[in-house]
Amino acid sequence: MEVKIGVQHSHRELVLESNQTATEIEKTVAEAMATGGTLALEDEKGRRVLVPVDKIAFVEISESAPRAVGFTAGH
Repeated sequence: MEVKIGVQHSHRELVLESNQTATEIEKTVAEAMATGGTLALEDEKGRRVLVPVDKIAFVEISESAPRAVGFTAGH
């Protein structure tokens, strides 16, 4: 799953690919929001992303899009 996290006062989103399901990610986000602590997610390479929940603007969860490899020719 692809997860995008908008962080307040930041021009860029945090984007990570996770092996978790959308339901698992949503549960993790909801639990972090309920406790008011830190959202902790792990990407598919084992790296952890930690974001204080009071700085989160939004969390978007979607299916991972296949990545294009190489060049494409325009007509």
